Amino acid sequence: MTAYTAVVNPAAGHGAGAQVAAELVTLLPRGTLEVVGSRDGAHAREVATRAVGDGRVVVAVGGDGHTGAVAGAVAAAGGVLGIVPAGRGNDFARQLGLPTDPAGAAAVLRDGHERAVDVIDAAGRLVLGSVYAGVDSVASEIVAARPRVPGRVVYPYAAVRALLTTRPAGFRLVLDGVEWAERGWSVVVANSGWYGAGMHIVPTAVVDDGLLDVLMIRDSSRWALISSMRQVYDGSHVGRPDVEVRRARTVELDADRPLPVHADGEPLTSGSVTVTVRPAALRVLAPS
Repeated sequence: MTAYTAVVNPAAGHGAGAQVAAELVTLLPRGTLEVVGSRDGAHAREVATRAVGDGRVVVAVGGDGHTGAVAGAVAAAGGVLGIVPAGRGNDFARQLGLPTDPAGAAAVLRDGHERAVDVIDAAGRLVLGSVYAGVDSVASEIVAARPRVPGRVVYPYAAVRALLTTRPAGFRLVLDGVEWAERGWSVVVANSGWYGAGMHIVPTAVVDDGLLDVLMIRDSSRWALISSMRQVYDGSHVGRPDVEVRRARTVELDADRPLPVHADGEPLTSGSVTVTVRPAALRVLAPS
């Protein structure tokens, strides 16, 4: 019988993480699931590493940032990761088609199959979804400041506010040795196509193709971008003339000013970063 260790971010989803973990205990065979609340990312990685060493499946219960921290430890230790989305965004789980309800999540843990997926290596951190700089990273900072707006609109609110308060930057990218330099609003280097709680920002991204999809939003009218923001949810924005997607295995990203660089909603670095894909580096439980 499979043994599981749920590494929980107690703060995820305003306390939803702890509640979901408690429900999982009742939905999995008795005695198979231990639940550990993480104090921080370092503690989450420590618990995950120890669990893999004990032959247990590690279950990340939380949002994208927490899941990425746990996934890094699981990948390094050669273990298997289960993902139970309980955060605000849950975008990597969306890419994998994982259920958001506890009963559905428990069914994947019991009956799902192992799937090898790619991950991103950036600034010494394992990233599951995407690395981005520009209006996207400014919007992430706005979300992190917890503005007083309803949770369901916090991401579009942050995107509009970022477009109104920032300006395009000069980006210099090197994709597998080939330079790509343009002035633009944002660059997204994606393993997974979703971010911002359901925005399909890079719909061409696939998590097991060994490639990164690199999206550039070129310098254009901020008002046109704001008016077309609904297109980001269905991915149709990639048909706009000011949007281009290319592919590479390694991407060097640099900006002409110290823009924040974020990864899966978390601060990563500032100004420049090298992003590399690690093909099939993580084994996850996915729906059958």
